[in-house]
Amino acid sequence: MHSSIVALIGRPNVGKSTLFNRVTRSRKAIVDPTPGVTRDRQYERVEWEQSTFILVDTGGIEAEGRSADDREIMAGNIREQTLQAITEADVILFLMDGREGITPIDFDVTQLLRRTDKPVYYVVNKIDGEELEPSLLPAFYELGVEQLWPVSAEHGYGVRSLLDDLAAALPEHEESSLQPEDSIRIAFFGRPNVGKSSLINRLLGEERMVVSEIPGTTRDSIHTLLTVNNKNYLLMDTAGIRRKGRVKEKLEKFSIIKALGALEQCDVALVLISAEEGITEQDTKVIGYTQDQGKACILVVNKWDLVKGQTKEQKKIGAELEMATQFVGFAPVLTLSALTGKGVKKLLPTIDTVYGQFCKTFPTNRLNRILRDAVESHTPALHRGRRIKLLYTTQISSRPPTFAVIANYPKEIHFSYHRYLINTFRKELGLDKTPIRIVFRERKRRKINS
Repeated sequence: MHSSIVALIGRPNVGKSTLFNRVTRSRKAIVDPTPGVTRDRQYERVEWEQSTFILVDTGGIEAEGRSADDREIMAGNIREQTLQAITEADVILFLMDGREGITPIDFDVTQLLRRTDKPVYYVVNKIDGEELEPSLLPAFYELGVEQLWPVSAEHGYGVRSLLDDLAAALPEHEESSLQPEDSIRIAFFGRPNVGKSSLINRLLGEERMVVSEIPGTTRDSIHTLLTVNNKNYLLMDTAGIRRKGRVKEKLEKFSIIKALGALEQCDVALVLISAEEGITEQDTKVIGYTQDQGKACILVVNKWDLVKGQTKEQKKIGAELEMATQFVGFAPVLTLSALTGKGVKKLLPTIDTVYGQFCKTFPTNRLNRILRDAVESHTPALHRGRRIKLLYTTQISSRPPTFAVIANYPKEIHFSYHRYLINTFRKELGLDKTPIRIVFRERKRRKINS
């Protein structure tokens, strides 16, 4: 199951970033009264009342229309923002300014929203308390909507009620019944023209297997079940990542959100990079997301045939990869050509190896031997003159392998020692091609009843 996408739309300066920060409990979005100040991608996973969704602050889409004389441009950008939200999101929050009242743009956006059958929440912001509703809210019913949600993004009034109603109405995303439970879920990420579809087609054409088309859980993705030697692979083509926007500041916001949605569902992420163009900022961000989500990752350099024999170009992309992927040094790098098929046969065996490590579990006694030897070789630094004791360890989950280390001062363990333990466990357990996690926990002390 993947999380629904909830788009937060509205004119500049109506409080989208403030509401985003209130709901996500973060300060990731820049909050400034200057219209159009939110330029970066802003999206965050939100958990509310046993529901999970990805909230998108669409602020950057309207950055062009900052001047009062640019209303026509502004209206065009708002229209584009709304149409994109209608197409890409599962639920839409349309935020308006209760202090300013209805504007012509609000009427125009409402007319566009009437055309969708997706849930739309008409939210009136800057209503700082119930006593202000009678004076500020009625005018917005001129939009012809059945229900309004009064909120104060700054002070929190009405936000809980909005989230309660939103969580209750989130659409359910069912996994396809055609997907075998034992299938390895592989998501393909890549920029336009990087050869993602070509690689999938090459895999399907090169292997003797059973192929089944499975409707994707997102609107424009295709899931294909590939069975080779009695092993099932669910190939997830993240088609949404190819969209490019007219406004530069938009930076393909929804395509990245869709990539995040696919990342939630997959076991192994294949990040395709063009040997011809080299690694880009977007590639690096997607690789970073795989690390944040704890997913197995393989870096696939496609179009290698175009730089074959060009030692300088090969060294250049090698250096770019090394610099951009320092934090995912475990991720295998494959060079291949989806066009010619050269190197493609290495892909499935590499996926098998990576996935095998990703799912591995280990007996506790073996883990504690490794921990004991690691501490004997290199003891943790003192904390205020006191010795930090690592008492024992156990594996608490797999996919990725995650280990809890019980300590007397877990919060005082230096990040360099944390990294040392990760490297030690990785080496001793043969986990060189998967992310692993180590968390430090304090020993629970028994209460003595007097």
